[in-house]
Amino acid sequence: MTLFRTSIIVASLLTLMACESRSVESQAEPQLASLWAAHAAEYQAVTMQIYAQATRDLPRLIADESWSALPSREGSAEKPLAVILDVDETVLSGVDMELTLLPFTHLRQYEWSISHKAVPIRGVAEFVKAAREQGVDAFFVTNRPCELLEGNSDTCPQEKSTIDDIFEVGIETDADHVMLVGERPEWNREKLSRREFVAESHRVIMLFGDDYGDFVACSRAEPRAPCTNPATRASRAEALDAYENYWGNGWYILPNPMYGSWTSVE
Repeated sequence: MTLFRTSIIVASLLTLMACESRSVESQAEPQLASLWAAHAAEYQAVTMQIYAQATRDLPRLIADESWSALPSREGSAEKPLAVILDVDETVLSGVDMELTLLPFTHLRQYEWSISHKAVPIRGVAEFVKAAREQGVDAFFVTNRPCELLEGNSDTCPQEKSTIDDIFEVGIETDADHVMLVGERPEWNREKLSRREFVAESHRVIMLFGDDYGDFVACSRAEPRAPCTNPATRASRAEALDAYENYWGNGWYILPNPMYGSWTSVE
């Protein structure tokens, strides 16, 4: 039996032992999905392709002063430019953690973050460098939570660990550009309020993420304000069509078959 097939069997057994690994956003077939993200050249090629295309699109979207990647906003020539990126599976790879730490908890993610060197999603550092060279700021909107930890006086230790992670993959940033859940009272797991916060001061020309909720509001089975109704497969499909002109044109979605809001809807 080959090592690869043995790995699949072992990972499958781990999955069965940890079927409650995520409450709402549960893992989906991680025995194959995580191994694909960890080992497949195809996965690396896709992420390189996405960031390369976005880099080529920068001059066009910068020049079009009427363009905004947020459907609720119009372009503004007066505002500085920005892109918004999710963090996990968009800037940082969490596949090693997914293969090692089951069940998932935010505390375990934090402990992994401070004890392991971050692994980049291929292509992201080069893209952010190109964007900044053309006068575009980069904001990072993550659903990692701000939570008090026993023995730690920091009110949001997860912010520092996230900034450190991003720095480790070759991207300098700071607390003004990294936005976690709970950092402000209105910043819940629905990312709309944080995107709108960035848009108050910047013309957002691009969005990047691995989850539908990184682009489309109210896409979760458990709605958070301002959303009131649970999302369904049908409602998500309708939104997919409604925003068809954005995909690959200011909106760039990366593959993540391991987990996400899609696993919670029916």
